[in-house]
Amino acid sequence: QVQLVESGGGLVQAGGSLRLSCVASGRAFGSYAMGWFRQAPGKEREFAAAITWSGGSTYYADSVKGRFTISRDKAKNTVYLQMNRLKSEDTAVYYCAAGRGIVAVTIPSRYEYWGQGTQVTVSS
Repeated sequence: QVQLVESGGGLVQAGGSLRLSCVASGRAFGSYAMGWFRQAPGKEREFAAAITWSGGSTYYADSVKGRFTISRDKAKNTVYLQMNRLKSEDTAVYYCAAGRGIVAVTIPSRYEYWGQGTQVTVSS
């Protein structure tokens, strides 16, 4: 049974930083892409960042490029999202997702597995 468990969310002032973690278990993720998505109240879920588990290729939404960094630790089966220079518009529930052999990493429906989400609130 695949499980993705996020942690690291919280309340932070604008300009601050947070690091989200996603621990993955239940299968080998060698051929998977791991993504971070976010959903603000009243809005659709949107892509933030993704990384390929094997090669470590990274992808970012324009809105977070230069501020967020996605990485993975194979030994710990964990994916991270380092978020710097946070803005109020980054406030959302952040979800970790995993999908096998994904090409279109920005599309939520391409991912098979999802975590429960972690709340990030940025106060201005």
